[in-house]
Amino acid sequence: MDIAYLLWFQDFRNSIGDALTPFMQWVSDFAVDYLILFAIFYYWNCEKRGGLYTLVSYYFSIFITPFIKLTACIYRPWIRDSRIVPAGDAIRTATSYSFPSGHTTTAGPLAGGLAINTWKDRRTKGLSVLFVLFILLTMISRNYLGVHTPQDVCVGLLISILSLFLTAKLFNYLDRHPEKENMLLICGFIICCLGIAYITLKPYPMDYDAAGKLLVDPQKMMEDGYGDMGKMMGFIIARFVEKNWIGFEPLRNKSKSAILCVIFLLPLIPMKEYFRPVLVGAFGSHWGKLFFSIIYAFYYIALIPMILKILGRREQKA
Repeated sequence: MDIAYLLWFQDFRNSIGDALTPFMQWVSDFAVDYLILFAIFYYWNCEKRGGLYTLVSYYFSIFITPFIKLTACIYRPWIRDSRIVPAGDAIRTATSYSFPSGHTTTAGPLAGGLAINTWKDRRTKGLSVLFVLFILLTMISRNYLGVHTPQDVCVGLLISILSLFLTAKLFNYLDRHPEKENMLLICGFIICCLGIAYITLKPYPMDYDAAGKLLVDPQKMMEDGYGDMGKMMGFIIARFVEKNWIGFEPLRNKSKSAILCVIFLLPLIPMKEYFRPVLVGAFGSHWGKLFFSIIYAFYYIALIPMILKILGRREQKA
């Protein structure tokens, strides 16, 4: 049934001459490359707690996802059925196993967290609706492009909802027991280390085609897992530093703050394109992606907040 559904989408794509393919590809790319910038901006400029809620939900989601992906080891649709032909260059972003959809588990908590935050204010309720619609559009785009089954995106949505729920519970717990946060961060870091050991040492399917070529290289499939573990580890390190030694709050001058935050966001765009390949070349695809993810998260969770804290002190003295 899932393959039949993708074939229906494929026939529809062909019937309209791939007219929607560029848009659907843009939706998919935006979900994993640019949506996080909105959450970071909210964290820096609007409300620290609301931004952290969105980002922590995201980290929970992308922490859970590689465990499921690299345990289930479900092949992509075009490997399971040769009739499936992904649209455009969608295969380029389909870099791991199929189940669940990583694009959905990225867009879900980020857009979902932003939707929850913007729903609180009557002036931004419209944005909240747009964020929810974007989650659904991301799910549809992955089916439309032929890189994920309905099960992949639906389970991805469930993981996103679970992450948002667990993060809300965690924040409520830490409101009552703020002294527990450091210990939870340390435990989280240890769990990440164990997670890396698990995805590295566990057995993977080694299936070959008729020509004797490996259908899916497990080493390639592990790359995103290392990157996702690095994101969580980077957040844990940066949050520990920010909480204990920085303690920033968004600047009071919102116009000035918004301009500064946009400027600080700009380096995040080329970092993935230019800096990550340098680390991958130096340390290999696994550890290079892990180290990049740690640095990337530290930049927006701790480094820029430290700069904003310094600017805030000068603002108060002026």
